[in-house]
Amino acid sequence: MNELFGTLPDGTPVHRWTLERAGVRVRVLSYGGIVQSAEVPDRTRRTADVVLGFPDLDGYLAHPEPYLGALIGRYANRIAGGRFPLEGRTYALETNDGPNSLHGGARGFDRRVWDVTPVEHGVRLSRVSPHGEEGFPGRLEVSATYTLLASGALRIAYEAVTDAPTVVNLTNHSYFNLAGSGDAGGQELRLAASRYTPVDADLIPAGGPEDVAGTRFDFRAARKVGSGYDHNFVLDKGVTETAVEVGELHDPASGRVLTVATTEPGLQLYTGDHLGEPFAPGDGIALETQHFPDSPNRPGFPTTVLRPGEVFRSETVYGFGVR
Repeated sequence: MNELFGTLPDGTPVHRWTLERAGVRVRVLSYGGIVQSAEVPDRTRRTADVVLGFPDLDGYLAHPEPYLGALIGRYANRIAGGRFPLEGRTYALETNDGPNSLHGGARGFDRRVWDVTPVEHGVRLSRVSPHGEEGFPGRLEVSATYTLLASGALRIAYEAVTDAPTVVNLTNHSYFNLAGSGDAGGQELRLAASRYTPVDADLIPAGGPEDVAGTRFDFRAARKVGSGYDHNFVLDKGVTETAVEVGELHDPASGRVLTVATTEPGLQLYTGDHLGEPFAPGDGIALETQHFPDSPNRPGFPTTVLRPGEVFRSETVYGFGVR
């Protein structure tokens, strides 16, 4: 179902698409590719919205910084100093996080209106990011297809091509709370990640990955999430051609379970400690599947370079269940 959700100050209409299958209802906006809501049942079949969102467009326009539910690009996470080298040139990006570039800059993919085409059990969002947008090189044709699988899982499949060498790192920035409200920090998280990337005061990687063993970053066995995380976890599986399950979030009270499968090599865990009004710290947990922060400046990290003739592909599946 497609309906008008609101109008931007310049008069551009924003539409909302509703996807329903297997008892799951997901709403997606053409503005920012935002997952506005995901309604799923608990063990008693009582339904609740398990992602943070606003009821109207004005909410998203007034509070853009949490990136609630948004499609993030061209580069998810941070690029140190807003600069990176590529094939003999250094590119300067728009900085919007102190000296650094965060989530694609001040007007990243999360603040653009996407073209939306219905597909079977879902929608395909697409746009052209012109050469030089927020400082990134190359004309990038990009799409993200949101579909509900027969199980009710939400699959997000990304594709992109470029006419010049560039860097690409895409993700979805939904915040999950499987209880539907309240502090999500008591929910239990498991991640198949034996290493993580320590960061400095600006949340830029400080050296290479380190082992999680014996630290508060060890989620290899499920435990309460707690708070104080905005870190990249190095997934044990690495980059894969098909989505592999890498994590699970569980709310013991409702019985709801969220599984995460991805082709990506990393997962950014953010416990929502600085969400800002009208939300309280810890109201939602972001599980952002992606490449590592500052990869364009880190030759030892998996590459995020995309060249002409290549096709960027990435897939993440958020599965919903109970136990």
